[in-house]
Amino acid sequence: MKDHLVKAASEVIHNHQILVNMVSRRVRQLCLGHRPLVEFVPGLGHADVALSEIANGKLAFESTLEQGGVALAEIVQFPGTIKKTRTKKAA
Repeated sequence: MKDHLVKAASEVIHNHQILVNMVSRRVRQLCLGHRPLVEFVPGLGHADVALSEIANGKLAFESTLEQGGVALAEIVQFPGTIKKTRTKKAA
């Protein structure tokens, strides 16, 4: 991926997790044969095309967390992993 495209797309979509999900879904669509929404130079990867589409405002997302002023779901942070160590049994 081109750094300038990542920077331009992150100025449009400020949440990096949403940006990653949008790019991943769009790359999947492009791999399945969907046409790009922007003109691009041959040789660019699918991720670069997706990032340029986002940077040009051709793709957007809609949050379903609030509809009508009421929160539908509460966001729960993923807990950190706890590493359990096995103890050796005495012989």
